[in-house]
Amino acid sequence: MQNLLPQPSPTLLPAEPEAAAKLAAATGSEKDVKDVAAAHPAFSAAWAELAEIALADGEPVTAYAYARTGYHRGLDQLRRAGWRGAGPVPWSHEPNRGFLRALSALGLAAESIGEADEAERCAKFLDDSDPAATAALR
Repeated sequence: MQNLLPQPSPTLLPAEPEAAAKLAAATGSEKDVKDVAAAHPAFSAAWAELAEIALADGEPVTAYAYARTGYHRGLDQLRRAGWRGAGPVPWSHEPNRGFLRALSALGLAAESIGEADEAERCAKFLDDSDPAATAALR
């Protein structure tokens, strides 16, 4: 069945070049990434990176906390950018990737600690945001 209602426009978050440059220079060092998150607490990509590091280190509770922070900071930015709770958040737009990575990490961490319902919600939200994000991150 085809949806005949108009679909919302894609939401594109603003670039944060200073924070992105600092994160790129951090080269996966947990301490350096923490410094970026402390200096730019609204920058979801730093929280997503910390969550991914914690998942790789076998620390799902820590990953969950980092990912949840990045997810919520990203939701705040999405709402400021005009997002109304639905519609595409394209993976192809680089500034969106921090939020999408945090959402993915939140789902993986939730699954690791036995939060199956939340893991499923995160996976659906990620796929609804952009199937390309699901393909890139899972």
